[in-house]
Amino acid sequence: MATTEFGRAVRRWRDRVPPEAAGLPAGGLRRAPGLRREELSQLSGISVDYITRLEQGRATHPSEQVVEALARALRLSDAERSHLFRLGGLRPPGPECVPTRLTPGVQRVLDRLTGTPVAVHDATWTLLVANPPYAALMGDPSGWHGHRRNGVWRAFLGHGERVRHTAGSREALRRALVADLRAATARYPDDRRLGRLVADLRRDSDRFAELWDSGITGRHESARKTIDHPRAGAVTLDCDILTLEGSDLHIMVYTAEPGTEDAERLALITTLGIQAPAG
Repeated sequence: MATTEFGRAVRRWRDRVPPEAAGLPAGGLRRAPGLRREELSQLSGISVDYITRLEQGRATHPSEQVVEALARALRLSDAERSHLFRLGGLRPPGPECVPTRLTPGVQRVLDRLTGTPVAVHDATWTLLVANPPYAALMGDPSGWHGHRRNGVWRAFLGHGERVRHTAGSREALRRALVADLRAATARYPDDRRLGRLVADLRRDSDRFAELWDSGITGRHESARKTIDHPRAGAVTLDCDILTLEGSDLHIMVYTAEPGTEDAERLALITTLGIQAPAG
């Protein structure tokens, strides 16, 4: 159970993060130099109401995902992150767990690629953070909770995704994601969250269970993808995946060839901002 100090710590750390350090505009008069609750909500994907209740001590059972999201958004050090977990009544993730912390280098990449759609996933393909251009391209992920934030789950059980697939490309994606997930279980056999994800996928998707039981191997690789955007139309982009050694983070970057119609549409999508959630 979280103590009242949990809320005070969140507020204290929120006050020390200037918006420009988090990639947000600092315009307008501000009563405090740090992040507003609305800005912390935008960065963490946690509702303003829940952040308010945490800070006021009226919410006392934050989940591991909530604490991790707050730690990322507040840019806490390793020691501060562990302290926040303990204040939340939780054990800090150990080496047996899939890493979910953004390294300073990855955070700097996100800060600099402000005009390029970028998303960061952990080794299980659970979305950790997405920048505004990615949200504009793929749909706002801030309303995605639980398994819906996991790319493997969405590939087998999701709906309304914007990426266009043929039967063959969808099957290739599924096979690659299952292989990636199997590799993650080999590296983190004691991660309970990963174990629950695999068990739930096996229970709810016959095709996932078939592929899992086949012992498939391989990896999810870069590809060209066509995204059907609700306002800008179809745009075909290069989707490159960079895997960070040591932390197993997957950095997904979407780019267009300069001077093409796809580049013009991607620029339009970025200026349009976040549109309706993706299904």
